[in-house]
Amino acid sequence: MNSRIVFRNATVLDPRAGELLPDRSVVVADGRIVEVTDEPVRAAEEIDVRGRVLMPGLIDSHVHATQASADFAELKSWSPYYAAARAGQVLDQMLMRGFTTVRDMGGADHGVARAVAEGLFRGPRVLFGGPIIAPTGGHGLTRICDGEVELRRAIREQMALGAHHIKLTVSGGVVSSMRIDALGYSEPEIRAAVDEANLAHRYVAGHAYTAEAVNRALRCGVRTIEHGNLMDESSVELFQQHQAFYVPTLATYHALTRDDAPRALPAENRRKLHDVIDAGLHALELADRAGLKIGYGTDLHGELHSYQLAEFSLRAQVQRPAEIVRAATITGAEIAGMVGQIGEIVPGAVADLLVVDGNPLEDIGVLTDPERRLLLIMQGGELVRNDVTSVR
Repeated sequence: MNSRIVFRNATVLDPRAGELLPDRSVVVADGRIVEVTDEPVRAAEEIDVRGRVLMPGLIDSHVHATQASADFAELKSWSPYYAAARAGQVLDQMLMRGFTTVRDMGGADHGVARAVAEGLFRGPRVLFGGPIIAPTGGHGLTRICDGEVELRRAIREQMALGAHHIKLTVSGGVVSSMRIDALGYSEPEIRAAVDEANLAHRYVAGHAYTAEAVNRALRCGVRTIEHGNLMDESSVELFQQHQAFYVPTLATYHALTRDDAPRALPAENRRKLHDVIDAGLHALELADRAGLKIGYGTDLHGELHSYQLAEFSLRAQVQRPAEIVRAATITGAEIAGMVGQIGEIVPGAVADLLVVDGNPLEDIGVLTDPERRLLLIMQGGELVRNDVTSVR
C-alpha cells in the first residue's frame, strides 16, 4: 500500500479549463488522488512544489512500444525474449519523458500490458490492441484478414485476451506496399469489424490518410482516425457528426526526414513521406479550427522513439499550448475511456502526476526538455523520479 503523500504549495494545471490553480494541496493515498484543496494539509510525507507546476501525467494515444527497430525485417528476426527486453527499454524511456499512459497501436499484447501492470517492466500503463489488422498486401507487421468472417474471428480472439481497441488499416500508408490513396477494406468489411468490436464494448481505430479513406471509415463507425494527413473539410463535418476522435502523428514523419534517421525506408516510401508532411499540419489546423476532439500521438519506431516529445513543438506551429496539453491529457483520457481516472488532477483519479519547472500553458517547450524541466514523475502513487529537494 502506498503511504499518504501531500504535494503542498502546488500550482495545479487544470487541462480541462486550460488554467493554473495556485496554492493547492494535493493528497495522494493508495495510488489515487484523494483530495485537492486550497486548505493546508499535513501528512507523514510532504513534497513542497512551490514555484513549480503540478500537472497530470501525459498520454500518448499512438505508440508502437514493441517496435524497437525501424527495420521490420530485423524485428521479425528477433527472439521473443529479446524483443520483450527491448520493449521494456522503450517503455521505461517513455515513462521518463512523462508519459504515464500509452495506447499501443500495433504490436503490444496482453503480455506486455501485464508485465507493466505487475511491475516487471517499468513504463506507462499500456492500453493494447494486439496486431494491426490489414488486408492482403496492406501493411507491414500485421495480421492479414480478408473478408468479414476472418475479421470477426481475429477481433474475437483479441477481445478474449482483453484488448482495449482494434486497429484496422483502411488505407495505404507511408510504410505500406499499397499506394497511399488506396482503400484497404470494403465498407461491409469495416462495418463488420466495427460491429464485432462494439459487441465487446470496444472500438475500432482506423489507419487512414486520404479524405476518401477517412470519410468511409467515419461513416462506417470507426471511432478514432489515426494520421489523417490528407483529410479535408468534408472529413471535419463527419468527425463532428459521429463524435469521433482525430489522432495526428506529425512526429514520425519529421523524425524520418532527419539526417540521423535510419534509412530503412525504400525510395518510394520516402516519396510518400514528403507528400504527407505539409498536409499533416494543414489537417491539424482544420481540425483545431473546427474544435474536433484531437488526441496526442507520435507513431515512432526504433531509435526514433527519442523524438516522442517533438510532437509538442510541431503542433505549436498551428495550435495554442493549452490545446496541445489538452490533447495529451483530457482528450487522451476520453479516447481511453478513462475520464476521471487519468489526464486530470481530481479526487478519485489515479495519481499520475508530473512536476515541471515552468508553465506549459504559456510555453509548450517546458514539456520538451525533461532532463532539465521535468522534476518529478509519479505513476499510480509511486515516485518514479524525484528531483524536488524539499521532501520529508
